[in-house]
This record gives sequence, structure tokens and C-alpha cells, in this order.
Amino acid sequence: MNGEERREKLFNHIRGCSEPVSANTLASIYGVSRQVIVQDIALLKAGGSDIISTHKGYLMNYNAAFTRVIKVRHTDGQIEDELQTIVDLGGRVTDVFVWHRAFGRVNAKLSIKSRRDINQLLSDLSTGKSSPLKNITAGYHYHTVEADNEETLNEIETALSNKNYLAPEI
Repeated sequence: MNGEERREKLFNHIRGCSEPVSANTLASIYGVSRQVIVQDIALLKAGGSDIISTHKGYLMNYNAAFTRVIKVRHTDGQIEDELQTIVDLGGRVTDVFVWHRAFGRVNAKLSIKSRRDINQLLSDLSTGKSSPLKNITAGYHYHTVEADNEETLNEIETALSNKNYLAPEI
């Protein structure tokens, strides 16, 4: 199989998955190195494919009909509850970002849509090698939240407000 055929199969594989697929997994499936997969993904993106990279792997960027950016503030111990509140009400957390005075917007893709995704993120953070992005801005941060409708986004925002996680807009 040549590179073009592999990229076509790679694109169709990612398009057919509802969960992110790691470069290592794809390398094993297609019998190439992880570096070749990373290069293939870069070529697919350069060609206009809407593939996104997350901390768990690659997936297609299917834009939800409804999104909202929500500003929040809470402790590290409340991360799990905050994210569970969102996904339990039907939301998907696409990213986290902060506005840093020196660096501007600092963003990280999350693609969290289940408690399993939350547990994986918390496990990754528990190693102590990294800390939540919110910690560089005194706990203030933003999430882009997707949902199937506006009512769900309103319900999520109300629930976060009731738990005092919403940060005031200044």
C-alpha cells in the first residue's frame, strides 16, 4: 500500500470511530511507525480534512449545532464534579482555555463526553507531571461546551451556577 492509499484508509478509519484513536494504535493497524502516522495526519489536515488531535488521539471534528463558552472557577478537587455535571446533562467539553496576561489565550483540546473520559483525564493529571491549565490563572478558565440543543446548554449553565462554579464575567 502506498502513502496515498494509506492516508485514504486512515481518514476513513478515523471517520468511522466515535472515540479518539491514538497514533500508536493506527501505526500498529497500518504497519508503519507512529511518526509516519503523525506525518500522514499532517498531510490530511493540510489537504482540508477536519481531523483534530486530542490528548487521547485523533478524531473527526463534527461540529455540534450548539456550542457555548462558559467561564468557570473552582478548586482542583472540584474538577471531576464540574466535568461530570456537564456530561451527565448531555454536554461535551471540547476544550479548556485560559487568558494569560503574558501569553494570551492558552488552549488545550479535551473532547470529554463521558465519565470514562473524565476518569482518563484525572488519571493523566494525577501523575503530578502536569497540573490543570486553570492553575496558571488563579483557577479561572473557560470551557467550550457542545450540546444537541440550546436548552441543554442552559441546563448545564444553571447547574454549574447552582454549584458556584460559574465565574463572573468582568
